Amino acid sequence: MKVLVSDPIPEEAVLMMKNAGIWVDVMTNLSQDELIKIIPDYDGLIVRSGTKVTKEVIEAAKKLKIIGRAGVGVDNIDVNSATQKGIVVANAPGGNSVSTAELTLGMIFAVARKIPQAVSNVKSGKWERKKFLGTELRGKTLGVVGLGRVGFEVAKRARSMEMSIVAYDPYIGEDKAREIGVELVEFDELIKRSDFITIHVPKTKETEKMFSKKEFELMKDGAYIINCARGGIVDEQALYEALKNGKIAGAALDVYEIEPPSPDNPLLKLDNVVTTPHIGASTREAQISVGLTIAEEIINVYKGLPVRNAVNLPSLDPTVYQKIFPYMLLAEKIGKIASARLNNIVRGARITYKGKIAGFDTAYITRSMLMGLLQNILGSNINLVSCMPIAKERGIWVEVSKSETSEYYDSTIEVFVESDDKSITIEGTCFGKEDCRIIRIDKYKVDFVPKGNYIISLHEDAPGVIGRVGTLFGKNNINIASMIVGRHGGPGGVQLMLLLVDDVLSKEVLDEMVKLDGIIDATYIEL
Repeated sequence: MKVLVSDPIPEEAVLMMKNAGIWVDVMTNLSQDELIKIIPDYDGLIVRSGTKVTKEVIEAAKKLKIIGRAGVGVDNIDVNSATQKGIVVANAPGGNSVSTAELTLGMIFAVARKIPQAVSNVKSGKWERKKFLGTELRGKTLGVVGLGRVGFEVAKRARSMEMSIVAYDPYIGEDKAREIGVELVEFDELIKRSDFITIHVPKTKETEKMFSKKEFELMKDGAYIINCARGGIVDEQALYEALKNGKIAGAALDVYEIEPPSPDNPLLKLDNVVTTPHIGASTREAQISVGLTIAEEIINVYKGLPVRNAVNLPSLDPTVYQKIFPYMLLAEKIGKIASARLNNIVRGARITYKGKIAGFDTAYITRSMLMGLLQNILGSNINLVSCMPIAKERGIWVEVSKSETSEYYDSTIEVFVESDDKSITIEGTCFGKEDCRIIRIDKYKVDFVPKGNYIISLHEDAPGVIGRVGTLFGKNNINIASMIVGRHGGPGGVQLMLLLVDDVLSKEVLDEMVKLDGIIDATYIEL
């Protein structure tokens, strides 16, 4: 087996593969053209974030069996193209969890005790002790936003500092929180109660600008905020204003909206902001850990053993894959719609295959539905392989049933998703490679292609309701491309409305729509 390492990894990982009998070439800083030229000779490829493994690279690969990412994110790898060619893509999850957690704790100490400022003061020849009055952590409340791998490690360590820990994570069960003595609370309650807030969620549409002017106004006077997760979760302009007016005592940032941040970024000018250059995973131990993890996965492929941290699935027979692929796309869209309508709170799902599709191996389709359900929560961290263990970890039940008969179509898939206090059922079918349709949402018959910007709404079946929506959208210069009203029964009652719009709908306009007379609810989703 011949492996190319195109980004730097620890020598220990290279030696581990060589000692197993694998030929390893280390060639870093390759251009795309150079990589495309030499990749046909290799059975394995190891990258970090520097190398872009594009569709063109994958198409040029003749013998490639595995792409290993020495880290967590796989945004630089075209996973779909790799899957279609039967190439396993593996990453190293959890390898840098402790290093990021420890940096977070270091940042908390640094901002609470003004350590960087004090160091700079002494090194400049001054001795201004009174300027650096800090605050103790003992007895304070730490709010952990996101109780995943890193958040869990932070909370576990903060307990030893005699801090009270509250956490917000609607996708984590009470059992996991109790395991480390953490109290699960709602987001607004965490903001109001915490003396220190630390962020450990992925950047998704749901978490972008999660902390903005409104959230800073809700925080305790003199509270602190720490972000070692992803830039863009904190609105930097709103943070700057909260720091300038004294609402927030201090902030510690390892990540930024734009990286590297501009020298003109006003946050860099404030004395009460601690900044580091995205070094959460930058420890010798973390780099060795992720390197050895990927080396082990390469060795597993060499020995014909299963890959433990695959982020995709082994390829199906090409003929079968072509037949089920449209239903994979449909299932993912159904999952996204269901999750959005349930406010991204998912407790369980059942997918029923009807007709000809029931005769195929439907594991890919089930996983695609789960991926759609979890995308709004986890963003790019979710994929066809990780969706199953993540669902299990979060206590989400999954059931599959099959029926060889379908009432009106050759094949349909029906998905039932349950939240805490409500549920939704969505049914769809496919007429070709790219012609997927949603044909039912709950009791309402519909017929639409799940592609584009949609508003899904329930409204009273009364004169003027639809007109008021049209007037609102016209006032905001939003063009309605098409409208479907799913009517159940005769006049009156509650009906379903779907609006396809040409423009991205802002939260403000959606909120205005919900306030209109006759509108019961409304959900915006990009499909």
